[in-house]
Amino acid sequence: MEHRITAITSQKKNRNRVNIFLDGEYAFSLAGIVAAWLRRDQVIDDGKIEMLLKADSEEKALQKALVYINYRPRSESEVKLRLEKAGFDPEVIAKTTEKLISSGVLGDAQFSQMWLENRANLHPRSQRLMKMELKRKGVEGDQIDEALRNVPDDRNLALEAGRKYARRLERLEGPEFRKKMLGYLARKGFSYATIQEVIPVIWNENILKNGVSMGEKSYG
Repeated sequence: MEHRITAITSQKKNRNRVNIFLDGEYAFSLAGIVAAWLRRDQVIDDGKIEMLLKADSEEKALQKALVYINYRPRSESEVKLRLEKAGFDPEVIAKTTEKLISSGVLGDAQFSQMWLENRANLHPRSQRLMKMELKRKGVEGDQIDEALRNVPDDRNLALEAGRKYARRLERLEGPEFRKKMLGYLARKGFSYATIQEVIPVIWNENILKNGVSMGEKSYG
């Protein structure tokens, strides 16, 4: 069945979308980029309308995904789940993620690298714990292992995490310092052997930084 476009008007609340009127009545709305080739008095059939609505759904999914990714980096699985929850059908979700991946905006390899670098620099924790976090985000194991090659080993990660936490423990004596530091590093996923190795190093660095002699403050 054919229909004549009798009006195309911009939406007041969203200038990026337009309202389409067919045969004198409001029919549907479209993203401006999807409706760019439509003109008043143009005749379109039901098949063309279906194509327009499908293209509009894909554009909506793309914009929603981009907003989600721009807030912070996301894994492919996270983006797909977000679009599923928003009610997009599987075909639209697949096309959207393929488009984002091909354009370099989305990709588990780059996401894993960015995630690990952020964790290592700002919130250090063990490689084992970081690997678990990425698995929960749907990243494949081989991509995680590849990204982990560029991350410091657990000893250096534990030292970095411990140095950050030591700022809170400057007034503590050795036994209490050791107890709190051990618990903190254990929660960050480090092994007991690694923790036992790095705590004396962090303690001595803390003593030297604050100009306190070993005789004045005992490690225990």
